[in-house]
Amino acid sequence: MQKSEIIEQVNKIFVDVLDNDAIVINETTSAADVDEWDSLTHIQLVVAIEKHFKLKFTSAEIRDWKNVGEMSDTILQRLN
Repeated sequence: MQKSEIIEQVNKIFVDVLDNDAIVINETTSAADVDEWDSLTHIQLVVAIEKHFKLKFTSAEIRDWKNVGEMSDTILQRLN
């Protein structure tokens, strides 16, 4: 799987969890860029992404992410 495919799948998760069809994320998207992305929805997003990709992130990994690109890098590393 390529990073672009991961971001595409993560985008679908964002649309679903945040209930906003207009959301389009990319590698540089961060919580500051999405109005609906607060601390509560962050947890919901992480849980949905873990479930979708059948992964479990460490709290350190989650804490270190600064944007969707870093999140996608972690997913890519775990899948390979």
